[in-house]
Amino acid sequence: MKKLPIAFYAGFLVVALLLAGVVSYAASSSPDGLDAVTRTGCQLDESGEPAGGECIAQNAGEHATANSPLADYTVGGSEGSTGVAGVIGVLATLVIAGGLFWLLRRRSSRDETPSRVE
Repeated sequence: MKKLPIAFYAGFLVVALLLAGVVSYAASSSPDGLDAVTRTGCQLDESGEPAGGECIAQNAGEHATANSPLADYTVGGSEGSTGVAGVIGVLATLVIAGGLFWLLRRRSSRDETPSRVE
């Protein structure tokens, strides 16, 4: 099997970090489609939270990771840190996936390779 050059992996990492760190600032802060559908039938207050009516969103509570360091795609809840959270996410994914691939890789020694009979 032919190995890819290290420049390929470095380029892939640079593109992923640029997308996570720069393009994430252009993401919309408006509710996504799922949020919009769950608020259908609600009367919303000034902050956009359900205040009356009948909708699914009235039964929503805090999720289990609401107080985690990267909750709501920010670092520590501070506004404007979306790109930093994206970069941390890319690096964490790289470390976890790379570690799993390294642990689970197929190991073979030269003694196990079948010899060619002529």
